[in-house]
Amino acid sequence: MTRSIWPWLRLLGGAAILAVLLWRLGTGAFLDGLRVIDAPALVAAFLIGVTTTVFSAWRWCLVARGLGLTLSIRTAIADYYKALFLNAALPGGVIGDVDRAVKHGRDEGDVARSVRAVVLERTAGQIVLIGVGVTVLVTVPSPVLTALDAHGAVAATVAAAVALAVVLVLVACRRLRQGGSRVASAVRTTLGEIRTGLFSRRNWPGITLASTVVLGGHLATFVVAARSAGSQATIGKLIPLMLLALLAMSLPLNVGGWGPREAVTAWAFGAAGLSASQGLTIAVVYGVFAFVAALPGVVVVLVRAVTRVKVVATAQAVRAVAPVSPAVGYAPPRELARTGA
Repeated sequence: MTRSIWPWLRLLGGAAILAVLLWRLGTGAFLDGLRVIDAPALVAAFLIGVTTTVFSAWRWCLVARGLGLTLSIRTAIADYYKALFLNAALPGGVIGDVDRAVKHGRDEGDVARSVRAVVLERTAGQIVLIGVGVTVLVTVPSPVLTALDAHGAVAATVAAAVALAVVLVLVACRRLRQGGSRVASAVRTTLGEIRTGLFSRRNWPGITLASTVVLGGHLATFVVAARSAGSQATIGKLIPLMLLALLAMSLPLNVGGWGPREAVTAWAFGAAGLSASQGLTIAVVYGVFAFVAALPGVVVVLVRAVTRVKVVATAQAVRAVAPVSPAVGYAPPRELARTGA
């Protein structure tokens, strides 16, 4: 029951956020996000998208191979483009990742391990994003740093609670992995795959490099979006606001990626002394850029659909021309049948 309700709650949450933004800021910021886009900006966003997609696919290859799966970079790039397009075009924002995990798992004969590889690959990107984001937001002037200065005691309490929760989880995992139950076995398997998939000596340098390049690509796309929307703020002032927006995109409440990103960007720009409406416009432009960068996924979907149709048609034609003959039963010789031998 919970699984069937959760996707709807995600969609309704994202739709509610967009509705509040429309109510508070009007439709002008959304429409401006479509008016200010020009061809050079679209080309720049598309090329940045190519870079981030290739490095994301490489990161996926590293994690999958670390878990003992086979995945070529060519297949990974095609599947990643398809996933990006499905995530951008369909509600929920995760359908594409589910599709590439299941497809790769069926090809490899191990769907469960393939799903875990995709989860670890996305987790690697989130680890780098959170690490860079928290470091920048607590050291560089930003709305977050201002809030921390104003509410230092509350922030310290929250940080201590989070640290305590992490310690408790680590202690629980350490105890569970020593048992003989199914839960203990699952914990050992998970921790082993995290170690070999993400933190092995062979994998972690490449995964860190790929995740850093991907994060840099997302920030560069935000900068292009800001300049397209007319923002003249310096890069140093924009980076913390953009990291906040990227962190907001990780929240599981969106409609095809829309919702939290727009709300947090509007709030961050307003809190930083810039225009909240301009922040919303920048987020809209970024959303359009992300969709354009994912458009090669349409080609992947169409090519595979045509190939599938051709394969089915060829198989049907072969069966029609050379039908399978029914098995011929064995008839004993007449002499043996008469004598009963």
